[in-house]
Amino acid sequence: MIVDLNFAPPAEVIDLAQRVSDFVKTRIVPYEKDPRWTPHGPTDELRVEMNDLARSAGVFAPHVPKEYGGVGLSQVGRAFVFEAAGYSILGPTAIHCASPDEGNIHLLDVVARPDQRAHFLKPLAEGKIRSCFAMTEPGGAGSDPGMLQATARLDGNEWVINGRKWLITGAEGAGFVIIMAKVDGGPQDGHATLFLADLPDPAIRIERTLDTIDSSFTGGHAVLEIKDLRLPADAVLGEVGKGFRYAQVRLAPARLSHCMRWLGSAVRAQEIAADYARTRVAFGKTLGEHEGVSFMLADNHMDIHQARLSILHTAWLLDKGERASNESSMSKVVCSEAIARVADRSMQILGGMGMTRDTVVERIFRDTRAFRIYDGPSEVHRWALGARIVSGKM
Repeated sequence: MIVDLNFAPPAEVIDLAQRVSDFVKTRIVPYEKDPRWTPHGPTDELRVEMNDLARSAGVFAPHVPKEYGGVGLSQVGRAFVFEAAGYSILGPTAIHCASPDEGNIHLLDVVARPDQRAHFLKPLAEGKIRSCFAMTEPGGAGSDPGMLQATARLDGNEWVINGRKWLITGAEGAGFVIIMAKVDGGPQDGHATLFLADLPDPAIRIERTLDTIDSSFTGGHAVLEIKDLRLPADAVLGEVGKGFRYAQVRLAPARLSHCMRWLGSAVRAQEIAADYARTRVAFGKTLGEHEGVSFMLADNHMDIHQARLSILHTAWLLDKGERASNESSMSKVVCSEAIARVADRSMQILGGMGMTRDTVVERIFRDTRAFRIYDGPSEVHRWALGARIVSGKM
């Protein structure tokens, strides 16, 4: 019996991925020395400038719904296009597929009412504003969202929200925020709910922008204080009490998108290391002729290949309409750890140069290290997968 496993994407996806690749390599890589790429991510000025270039090149936001100018890429299509964008850390920002906006676009597209689509999704999809997703809390909800402490109390026709959030990516300069809080009182008491709030708002204060190891995301990672924020009763995204369910709608594809983008950076690091190994001479021959180095390059190649296959399988399941929770968790662990190994080995091959910013590998190393923590640390995914295996639910 012959089973046809088709690994060939549609021709239009290949064409788009190639155009994104050419665009990133020729137009965006030169921005990597731009001082507007700060320790807290590219500035909004730089983001807008790169977005305009992407629009001119016809590669801006291809993943967004067609009604907002995109082509509504499938998950498998995104795997190829987002990897091409990730060749430069600035690439996803340039074509508007970076986190958290890409995940929020997907969530709003699935859950938002027509009026919310017009007010929040449309300007976000078109790149006119940025957004953030406020779930994680200091000392509380993060990997364990059951520890959620932020509250939302219904007062007449308004919700009153209080709480503190941290590591909120992109909060500085965002046009709106999706807030997760637990209902205080009523039939849905204690149930997590999502709320949409325009920014800026005096009741949502940025306490500080955290200094972090990574520098990929416009707006950085902020600590927020939400004090007596009043929102209309219809500010709920979806239904009251279904916040955790909607979070999963967002998180499973969003964590896979992270894998796609960072895989592009791993490919970049491998290319830089391989080029160096071909030309750098030590102990009478090029580095690449030493098995210790060639084996590292081989291991990198295998890690990249296995990560790509894991991404494509999970993307295929999502396109079939499956939740793919287990596969998404596995891909997150497999890819984050494989990509980190690629970055680490590439830095090692570069030796002293690898520690400098003469190449982008040092920056890829720092940013991909953070990937093993956000969107669920490897240990949490292993724990969840292990529990399902033991219980016979895998």
